[in-house]
Amino acid sequence: MVDVRRVKLPGVGVLHTFITDDGGKVGVIAHRSGHSDLITFADDEGGPDASKVSLRLNEDEAHTLAELLGGTQITESLTALDQIPGLSIDWFTVDYEDHIAGQTLGNPADRGIAGLTVVAVVRGESANPAPAQDFRVFPGDTLVVAGSPEKVAKAFTFFRTGELKAKTVDAPPGANQ
Repeated sequence: MVDVRRVKLPGVGVLHTFITDDGGKVGVIAHRSGHSDLITFADDEGGPDASKVSLRLNEDEAHTLAELLGGTQITESLTALDQIPGLSIDWFTVDYEDHIAGQTLGNPADRGIAGLTVVAVVRGESANPAPAQDFRVFPGDTLVVAGSPEKVAKAFTFFRTGELKAKTVDAPPGANQ
């Protein structure tokens, strides 16, 4: 765990700093006005490798940087989960022509997909974790689902077409699909 030091800067905001494994310092000055300064500098300011960098970020840029850095941690965690045998986690982005567009999520088990979970629905900049069955899905939403690879594929087919069984491509002519 990284030790973050917090110092109030009267009239300015708050400075958060931590020391990296290679001896450098990273800091963020969160100004009361909403913008932030990202700064880096060597721990030993008088050393030959001493260098300083300062980058001013507006509020949106600071949030984006935080999401990118935090997103890496989330992605690594999901990747670790995805390596559990029999578990697949995947994202389905809803298009206008998809069957699920404008529909409520419902219960996957009631739709013939027992053992599948809709973990979250991401809409714009916000996530709706563990959405209720009556949660209405709209084009542009991203559904985060978890289950066996077969059930995730079955759910994606249902989300697209409303059908529970994918049509086989290599069926003989005239076969019931």
